[in-house]
Amino acid sequence: MVTVANSNQASDSPESLADRYVRIRGTTLSLCAHLAPEDYVVQSMPDVSPTKWHLAHTSWFFERFVLVPNAHRYQCFDAHYHYLFNSYYYSAGQMHARPRRGLLTRPLVSEILNYRQYVDAAVGELLNDSRQDSEIASIIELGLHHEQQHQELLLTDIKHVFSRNPMQPVVHPDLVVPARASSSSHRFVSGTNGIREFGATSERFCFDNETPRHSVLLHEHSIGSRLITNEEYAEFMQDGGYRENGLWLSDGWATVQERGWNRPLYWSEDGESEFTLGGTMPINPAAPVTHVSFYEADAFARWAGARLATEFEWESAANEVPVAGNLLDAMRWHPAPAESEQMFGDVWEWTSSSYAAYPGFKPLDGSLGEYNGKFMCNQMTVRGGSCVTSDDHIRASYRSFFHADARWQFLGIRLAKDGAP
Repeated sequence: MVTVANSNQASDSPESLADRYVRIRGTTLSLCAHLAPEDYVVQSMPDVSPTKWHLAHTSWFFERFVLVPNAHRYQCFDAHYHYLFNSYYYSAGQMHARPRRGLLTRPLVSEILNYRQYVDAAVGELLNDSRQDSEIASIIELGLHHEQQHQELLLTDIKHVFSRNPMQPVVHPDLVVPARASSSSHRFVSGTNGIREFGATSERFCFDNETPRHSVLLHEHSIGSRLITNEEYAEFMQDGGYRENGLWLSDGWATVQERGWNRPLYWSEDGESEFTLGGTMPINPAAPVTHVSFYEADAFARWAGARLATEFEWESAANEVPVAGNLLDAMRWHPAPAESEQMFGDVWEWTSSSYAAYPGFKPLDGSLGEYNGKFMCNQMTVRGGSCVTSDDHIRASYRSFFHADARWQFLGIRLAKDGAP
């Protein structure tokens, strides 16, 4: 889900960049407060990275792209780390294969924590240097947003790891459990139509896949007033949704048959409970359904006589509401019943839009140009953030992306229709 930044734009946060650096790096460690060293090293599937790897890779990013080019007296912590913790920057060198990250019992967790402290001290010294320039500051800002992406990945990855443990461990024991409220009635509301401008403005930080701002024609449409709930998804299941091939895209039906899907990831077989970051919990019927693939979202929409919104229909609706919702700071770390339109937080919303470049898109120069553009193939765009997205990280123009069969992220459903409600 990693994207790349427009390096000419800075954060609109009132705090200094140095304070922001300390806060965000500290947040990453706080997410691990209830983990034991044994938890840091497990990789439960190729898409999942061990917690230790996330802690190291985010530090490697600052070392490789901030410190090595700009801190003249900087000495790398360990030469092996450049190979071990590079993710996919081939222009920066070779890397350890992603599916084998779980084999890295060494370096030790304690050594990775020392690595973070070493890098943080050097970045702090660079930030305090009066000769610091705007280009260095913009790369550090990019690195902080990159870190926030990995904070979300860290939590979703350790959730998958813990779900495979028969003891069903708890990632955090003090999460807020949403009330089992009834859901508000679902309705379709009119969306805007005509030629509209989409993409990031120059007012704040953005990733380069949010640019350039450009015009899109929206046809008359309506969009769901909230996310689809567990109760509504259960109706789809009870009506034979996973058995009716006419509801599914060809690739989706083949995937369902091959993998034996018949419910969302983490749901129990009886449909009564689900695994969460707070352990196994009863399924809240009014909460948004989550951990469903694009294929499942698309099949549900067809069953409901609707479709998924395009990413521009979604962005148009999101531009009309405040950027607020059930995000990381709420300490729920699980979708909650609707209190508003749910445009931000709770779950990333699958759209019907293939992840592709905007007209006139240009990646950044150098290695950072690998951050995003080369992934614009065979993936679907998601919007809105999730319950583990940092509050100051999300915005209406934010685009992320996943393969159509992905389920381990907090991924959910909002419906749309052609025409007026």
